[in-house]
Amino acid sequence: MSQGVATAHVVAAAEARALLVDAVIPAWNEAEAIALVLDALPRPLVRRIVVCDNGSTDGTAEIARAHGAIVVREPRRGYGAACLKALAALEADPPDVVLFLDADSSDDPAEAGRILEPILAGRADLVIGSRTLGVREPGALTPQARFGNWLATRLLRALYGARFTDLGPFRAIRFRPLLDLGMRDRDFGWTVEMQIRAARAELRMVEVPARYRRRIGRSKISGTLSGSVRAAIKILGTIAVDYARQGPPRRSRTRGRGGAGAS
Repeated sequence: MSQGVATAHVVAAAEARALLVDAVIPAWNEAEAIALVLDALPRPLVRRIVVCDNGSTDGTAEIARAHGAIVVREPRRGYGAACLKALAALEADPPDVVLFLDADSSDDPAEAGRILEPILAGRADLVIGSRTLGVREPGALTPQARFGNWLATRLLRALYGARFTDLGPFRAIRFRPLLDLGMRDRDFGWTVEMQIRAARAELRMVEVPARYRRRIGRSKISGTLSGSVRAAIKILGTIAVDYARQGPPRRSRTRGRGGAGAS
């Protein structure tokens, strides 16, 4: 099935269920890529797009606004901080589902339908677009990022029974369950915190393969040794602190590879 046909089926499913989907995109100095990302997101599958400008100095906010996004600002740096600020902007007119993706064009917005489909079909509450299971452009996922994902996901499986292959940013989650998770992390631990809390809340979780491309512009995290080290410490620290405080979850309902794994 072609990508266009698949998206059309997902749009029809969303309309049939009257589910509203809004997208959240954290952005810090992504002027080179943000317009491409916004223009490629499928409409009317996505109702609104909120871009959180995380202190950009290159005109990212102005470009995003010109391409139809709602722009909010969070001057305190941090991936999680930007996500939290964008989510707060949705609460007055909340969606049913939130789609998260990066602003650097490494995630393929045309695959939004694939990420959303398990939720719109009523099979999942949280969907992770797995870069490990999907097709990756050469050099798109650095060796340190691959190792960090491998280690973190092994810990999630060992400690929480949560069978993930990736902590990828391209993901979708039902809005109300997301609020109930009580997300707090304001930095690199945002994605793994969501997966930990979702496992504890026994949300229905699915992974689907996601294409991953070389980003436009310079990476602020995995593109530098210091950024990679800080991200690794934060991610592993998030897992360690949660487990030390709360111990193992009662039960896990994780769905595995491609949405068909065991619980």
